[in-house]
Amino acid sequence: PFKTVQSLFVERDHGDKKDIDPNAGRFVRYQFTPAFLRLRQVGATVEFTVGDKPINNFRMIERHYFREQLLKSFDFEFGFCIPSSKNTCEHIYEFPQLSEDLIHDMIIRPYETQSDSFYFVDNKLVMHNKADYSYSGGP
Repeated sequence: PFKTVQSLFVERDHGDKKDIDPNAGRFVRYQFTPAFLRLRQVGATVEFTVGDKPINNFRMIERHYFREQLLKSFDFEFGFCIPSSKNTCEHIYEFPQLSEDLIHDMIIRPYETQSDSFYFVDNKLVMHNKADYSYSGGP
């Protein structure tokens, strides 16, 4: 079987980030079309840099909800990251099959689908990001 690869979202590098508030990126709002909800798999490429100290046991746990109902929880292990390195990895999200009623509800209730991303180093929480999602194809 052939796999279809389609770019759904690209976040651009904003150049020199020294003057940006470190908490500014802790919330992201995504806008997708209804077709996104019928995808079974999505790959997301993540790029991050490491400071001057090594990072052990780097891990991300991400939970996706619709109106307080857990849809899916993802657990990604980055492992060890060397100091002063720029890293790229791809996460493959395996989505659950959603009922047509749930898909309809998610489309007509933009931004009531949300996620929390928890980042851990040596089993200690170091960062928490939030996002919300619209599947109505527009703002």
